[in-house]
Amino acid sequence: MNSKQLTCRKQCRGRREICFLTVQGDGMTLSNHVEKPVTEGLSHRTRDQWEIDRSSLKFVRKLGHGQFGEVWEGLWNNTTPVAIKTLKSGTMDPKDFLAEAQIMKKLRHTKLIQLYAVCTLEEPIYIITELMKNGSLLEYLQGKGRGLKLQQLIDMAAQIAAGMAYLESQNYIHRDLAARNVLVAEPNVVKIADFGLARLIKEDEYEARVGARFPIKWTAPEAANYSKFSIKSDVWSFGILLTELVTYGRIPYPGMSNAEVLHQVEHGYRMPCPPSCPAPLYDIMLECWHKDALKRPTFETLQWKLEDFFTMENSEYKEASAY
Repeated sequence: MNSKQLTCRKQCRGRREICFLTVQGDGMTLSNHVEKPVTEGLSHRTRDQWEIDRSSLKFVRKLGHGQFGEVWEGLWNNTTPVAIKTLKSGTMDPKDFLAEAQIMKKLRHTKLIQLYAVCTLEEPIYIITELMKNGSLLEYLQGKGRGLKLQQLIDMAAQIAAGMAYLESQNYIHRDLAARNVLVAEPNVVKIADFGLARLIKEDEYEARVGARFPIKWTAPEAANYSKFSIKSDVWSFGILLTELVTYGRIPYPGMSNAEVLHQVEHGYRMPCPPSCPAPLYDIMLECWHKDALKRPTFETLQWKLEDFFTMENSEYKEASAY
C-alpha cells in the first residue's frame, strides 16, 4: 500500500493552538490564534469522548437544509470554524443519523472530512465536522471553479482517489460517491464527505436492503439492478465523477431518464468522451465502467494513474492546460 494513502493514527488528547489566516466574506483577512478541535475527543467527562457542550457552539450561517435537518457554518469556542449538521426532531431515528458519525470516528485520512465532535445528550442532535469553505465540488465546478484547467481537475481527481483508496484499504464502501458529496476548501483542496450510506464490508460484497434508493446515474449496474455493492461499484461511480469534473458539473447522461440509463447501460452503452477530455482520461473512465466489476481498477491504481497523468507521454495535455 502506498504510504501516502495512510494517515497517522496516533491518538491525541485535549486541545492545541494553531495560527491561521481566514479570508472573510467581506474580503478582510484576520490572523488568529485559535483552538483547533483535536479529532479524537474533546471531552472525557461524558459517556462519549466525542461529546461536547452545545453551549460551546455558535451558529453563524446556514449552508443548506434537507428533509432531515440543516447544515450550518459555526464557531467552536468562538474561535474555530466548524460545520454543524443538525437533525430535525421527529424526522428520522437519531441512531440512524448518528451512524454517519460512528463511521467517521473510525476513518482517519486527510482526504476524508474529519469528525470533530457530537452533541447527543438532548435534541436537536448535532454532528460537528471540519468546515470546507467552498462547499460542494458540484457547486464549485458550476461557479467559482469554471476557470480550472485540466491539470487542476486531474489533481482533484487524484485527491479523491487517494481518499477512496484509504476506504478500500479499510474495507469500507461509500455507495454515494459523486461531486455533490465531495467538499472543497482552499482552491483545489478536496475531501470526501457524506458517509450516510457508507458500510463496512466483511466480504467483498454488500447487499442493500430491499427498497433502498440510490442515485441511478452514478450507480454501477450490478448495484442498481441487484443491490450488489462493493468497492468496485464505488469505482464505477468514480468514473462518473470524472465526467462531472471535466464537464464542470454537467449531469451525467444528459437528456436520458433514469430508466433509459438503466436499460442502455445494461446493454453496453457508455457515455461518449466528453468535449475537451483527453483520450487517456477517457480510457480511465472506460476502465471504471467495465461490465465485469472484477476487471475495474483498484482505487490505489487510479490514484497513481492520476498522480502520474502528466508524464512525458501526456506532455501535450499539460501544455494545453496552461492556456
